[in-house]
Amino acid sequence: MAEVRRGGEDDIDELVRLRGVMFASMEGVMDTTSGWEAPCSEVFRRGLADDSVVAFVVDAPEGGGLACCGVATVAARLPGPGNLTGRYGYVQSMATDERWRRRGYGRDVFAALVDWFRAEDVAAVDLHATTSGEPLYRSFGFREGETIELRWRGRWFTETPDSA
Repeated sequence: MAEVRRGGEDDIDELVRLRGVMFASMEGVMDTTSGWEAPCSEVFRRGLADDSVVAFVVDAPEGGGLACCGVATVAARLPGPGNLTGRYGYVQSMATDERWRRRGYGRDVFAALVDWFRAEDVAAVDLHATTSGEPLYRSFGFREGETIELRWRGRWFTETPDSA
């Protein structure tokens, strides 16, 4: 079992780097050249400070960065049947550096996230899975949702600041 710790401000550059690793593993899903790193760093800075973002990490065995991370947020929604608190979790990032895959780091980090959600009384958690990550999440009891998921993206979502 890997030594999993809570991520902090000193980990922000690595958390952003690993988020890029996650995006790269989602081939063809989105253009990752749009300058997302700086705004992401700022959200990490604020979120880790005010606990609106939680990260669990494993340090690279050889030092010099992180091997793996899991990042989540909790949103307040209206309570309803099956979720009386109205607290909904979302796993924002799960990524393992290619050099450190197949060592159980992702499983250990994800277990820490699930334990944290339980401790925080978050009864509903969503995530988007890659094909390679799906078996891990299913092993923790995640499954397809009960309702159809639809999305809307405004024009701003597909535009870069220079083309607006």
